[in-house]
Amino acid sequence: MIKEVIVVEGRDDITAVKNAVEAEVIAVGGFGINKKVIDKIKEAQKRQGVIVLTDPDFAGEKIRKIISKRVEGIKHAYISKVDGIKDGDIGVENASPEVIRRALAQAKCEQKEKRQEFTIEDMLYFKLSGYNNSKDRRDKLGKELGIGYGNANQFLSRLNNYGISKEEFIKAMEKVDKESNNG
Repeated sequence: MIKEVIVVEGRDDITAVKNAVEAEVIAVGGFGINKKVIDKIKEAQKRQGVIVLTDPDFAGEKIRKIISKRVEGIKHAYISKVDGIKDGDIGVENASPEVIRRALAQAKCEQKEKRQEFTIEDMLYFKLSGYNNSKDRRDKLGKELGIGYGNANQFLSRLNNYGISKEEFIKAMEKVDKESNNG
């Protein structure tokens, strides 16, 4: 049983999460997140903690940001687009139970204090920005670190805000490079 309440987008996501883990789940019902839903999430955060698990697309990211702005201290779990796609449809409901369990296990909490552990120079040095395969490298690294995919700016922000250490980053980067060279 997962202690935190899992926040997802819709009913199909609830089914997928409940097939993967035993947990309390709240569906926000898309962009129309009203005050009642936010109050429910705030109460859950106060009592048990909250993990937000939204679809790996623009809408999912927008919903995640809305919740983040209104509810402090929540954790974020991510699935990659590759793990959440089925017949051209992207969503948590398409992810396997193993992928959902891994995403929840890797959930990260945003740091209160702004950190500047990583810089744009790191992004360039590790070919996470400015190269033809940068998007693919960010996707693989985001999956490895459990911070999801993002454009270069989003990714840099997540590296700093989710408390990723240089050591954790280097270890994950080495794994991505090793898999890329073997694949």
